[in-house]
Amino acid sequence: MSIVEGVRRKVLGLVVPLYLRWRNRRGSGAVDFTRILPEPALVPLRRTGIDPVPELAEQREREPVAELPAAYGIRAWLVTGYEESKAVLAAADAFSNDFTHLVGRLGITAEQDPGGLGFADPPDHTRLRKFLTPEFTVRRLRRLAPRIEAIVQGQLDVMEKTVAEGGQADLARDFALPIPSLAICELLGIRYEDRGDFERLSTARFDLLGGFTGSFGAMSESVGYLMDVVAKERRDPGEGLLGMLLREHGDEIDDREAAGIADGLLTGGLETTTSMLALGGLVVMRDEALRASLLSDDAAPDKLVEELLRIITPVQVAFPRFARVETTVGGKTILPGDVVVCSLSAADRDPRIGDGLDRVDLDRMVPPHLAFGHGIHRCVGAELARMELRTAYPALVRRFPRIRPAVPESELPFRELSFVYGVDALPVELD
Repeated sequence: MSIVEGVRRKVLGLVVPLYLRWRNRRGSGAVDFTRILPEPALVPLRRTGIDPVPELAEQREREPVAELPAAYGIRAWLVTGYEESKAVLAAADAFSNDFTHLVGRLGITAEQDPGGLGFADPPDHTRLRKFLTPEFTVRRLRRLAPRIEAIVQGQLDVMEKTVAEGGQADLARDFALPIPSLAICELLGIRYEDRGDFERLSTARFDLLGGFTGSFGAMSESVGYLMDVVAKERRDPGEGLLGMLLREHGDEIDDREAAGIADGLLTGGLETTTSMLALGGLVVMRDEALRASLLSDDAAPDKLVEELLRIITPVQVAFPRFARVETTVGGKTILPGDVVVCSLSAADRDPRIGDGLDRVDLDRMVPPHLAFGHGIHRCVGAELARMELRTAYPALVRRFPRIRPAVPESELPFRELSFVYGVDALPVELD
């Protein structure tokens, strides 16, 4: 066994149990979010297996822009239509993402601001994004392709060895989690000794059963941890993205901003891709025609990835938008200060943009999905995620052409209420 492989196994052996324990924690004393918000506001976060609950489609058909029952003095709107969601996400002049709009609401404090791109408006958003955009072009990311391929093959080896030794392979634990974890750490230049905490801090922010303030508390802890990582990188810049940022733009960006950028990449590059790999793997396993296409059609991976992103849309709702001015969306008047939440999972299945959107069709011609968002806040790491997915799905099917879930889908531990939908375990049979 090589030194690198030995270190990789040691890291994952420590990290995965920590990660899963963190995911299953329920914050004691945290505000119960299910008691704060009315049920209509929670519907976009609920699913039945892969699919959004039927009530969400009914809401979209009845009223694609709907005012929600008031909670804690907040006037809020739920947007479920595709065109209406695009209109909101594209209108950076009419809607703000600034975190300060949340301060003082639902017990959220200024200290819990995670920073980064997701909760910033221009000109700060523009300044920070220009540092990152060159590193996420397809051309720049190609240098990671061999490493991603090696990571994928390494995890397939882990699954095969686990079964050979009499254990139970788990697609979530052994495949979906380690691939984006190792890839995003490779990109950022997170050092091996820091990777355990890096993964551990990824999920609690998304799990609303642990409480809304608990989610933002996890963001604060994550940024605090990353501040330490940034301080190390500033003293001795490595070859990864964080080192590059501090080496080339150190005078233009402070430690808090650098930590916010890293936290945003953690948010968008780890948990979301983990969910896509597991849930997409489940869709592929239950469809023999899809598996056959991946083995016989060179163009199938690209088509499949886009269809899976559309049908799964793991980030169920976009970051909340706060109306700056009076504006009209879908015939409804949005007033300054109103909160607008776009259901991306509902928008991506809107029948007004295509037929049969509740099933995968590799020959489908529909407008671009919103799984990565839209407008100036569209996920900067979209191409990295696509590269990982396009590599992982075909490799999985080539290695294990008869892979299948080891338990009925109804018994899988899907997340009950989470901004990023996923499954916490996916035991599989390889033969």
